[in-house]
Order: sequence, then C-alpha cells, then structure tokens
Amino acid sequence: MVTRKYSTVTGYFQQDNLDVDGNTFDYTATNFGLISRSYDGEGEQPQGTQWQRFEAEVDRLNRQSPKSVVYKVLFLGRHGEGFHNVAERKYGTEAWDTYWSKLDGDGTLTWADAHLTETGIKQAHIAGHFWAEEIKEEKIPLPEGYYASPLDRCLTTATITFQGLDSPAEYEFRPVVKELLREVNGVHTCDQRSPKSEIQRRHPKARFESSFTEKDELWQPDERETDAKVDERLKRLLDDVFENDHASFVSFTSHSGAIASILRVLGHRKFPLVTGAVMPVLVRCEVGRTWL
Repeated sequence: MVTRKYSTVTGYFQQDNLDVDGNTFDYTATNFGLISRSYDGEGEQPQGTQWQRFEAEVDRLNRQSPKSVVYKVLFLGRHGEGFHNVAERKYGTEAWDTYWSKLDGDGTLTWADAHLTETGIKQAHIAGHFWAEEIKEEKIPLPEGYYASPLDRCLTTATITFQGLDSPAEYEFRPVVKELLREVNGVHTCDQRSPKSEIQRRHPKARFESSFTEKDELWQPDERETDAKVDERLKRLLDDVFENDHASFVSFTSHSGAIASILRVLGHRKFPLVTGAVMPVLVRCEVGRTWL
C-alpha cells in the first residue's frame, strides 16, 4: 500500500512565520509573501527576479531529491466574499450556525450555493490584476494545473482571476472541479452544490471527473463534517493531485475551512485567509509503502 507523508518547507514565504497575522496580511503588497533571500547553489550575484530564482530552487529540489520525494508549490486561494459571508455578519455566528445557515435565504439575501457579492467580484479582479502584474514584472510561474471546489463562489473566483491571463496553450485555464476540495460539508445550505448541468452552464471551461454526479449526493441536511473527516478528505485530495498531476506549480481555489484543513495536513501553522486572499505553500511529499 502506497502512503504519502506531507510537510511544509518553511523559510521561503512570510506566511510560514508565526508572527505574521493572516487577518491583516496583504499578499498583493508582499510579492505573494515570497521572502527575498538567496538559495543554495546560487552565485554571489544571482540573475533573475526572486520568483525566477525560486522557480529554479524548486526545480533544484526536485532534481536532487530521491524518486520517493517530490516538491510542489500550492497556490491556495480563498473565494471572494459570498452572500453567506454577508449573512453571517448580519446575524452573528451563533445565530447563523444554529438557524440561518440551514435556510436558503432570508427573503432579501439568498445564500444556497452562495454566489459572490459585488465585493467578492472585486476581490477576484484584484487577484487577477495582481497575477498579471506579477507575470509581467516578477516573471512568476503560472500554475500548470487548476483545481476548484464545485461551489459557485469558488469557480467564479477562479474564472475571474485566471481566465484573462496570458498563459501558454498547454496551461490554459480549464479548472478541474474536485468534490474533495469543497467546504466543510453538511447542514449549511451555502455548502450544497448546484446540479452538474447548472455548473456546466455557468462555467463552460470547467472539467469534471467521471465520478461527478448530476445531483449533490454528498451534502446532508442534518450532519456536518468533523475536522477529522475534513482532514481525511483533504488528505485524499492531496494524494490524488500528487499522484496524477506532475506539475510543480498548482492552484487550488477553495474555502476557509477546506484550506485550514489542507494546512493541518501539511503541518503548516494556522493561517486564516480573508475572502479573496491567496497564499503559496512549498510542499514536500515523501512516498512510502506499508504492508497490510
């Protein structure tokens, strides 16, 4: 039986540091948090931008590692503000969790499979503009693979962010919709996805796995996932991506709860992402084998 062990490689991004506050951290003012530093094997006067040099560093790590070890950079993006976020602020977290979250809306706001608000749309455009600036000025490597939660707020955020970027044809924005990447599931109607046909209509560039069903068969109205269940699910997501996607730079567009779970699985410090924010993580995966 193949097993994979994940760890965060620290020392490359500011978000790794315990004294950095995720609630106030501005990724657009900090080069995505990439630390300005030298890398092993560089000369006294290294050439290229910090991102070009970091890309070479990731390549070096992969070339010099045994076959059982692989490094990937995950760009973890939280969706922009959705109507469910507005509703939770309006009613307070306790009333939201115990009552309002179980409804589709309140007569004014609708939050079933919550869509982006105008603020959320602006946050996604900010991310897209920043990516374009980083590509032009910092020569940041574009993601070679795109994955998104099936919930509308994530697919809309990813589409606004990435579809207009100048990317080579082999890295065209065609996000793979992953059930495993969705938010903590159950009870809250904002986390129940739309039918596959509706997702296809709204997001024609999306790609679906063969197991993706027309109706949401995973959401339950009376049972919400525990942290342990979410961590097990997101571990399976990482296992799937690390086994089947050989890209070194990958984008996940997901949710606060799901991203918090990914960070736990990676052994990363807690780092809350505000709506619309993005954080990169350098991940080391070691493949082993256990015998049953």
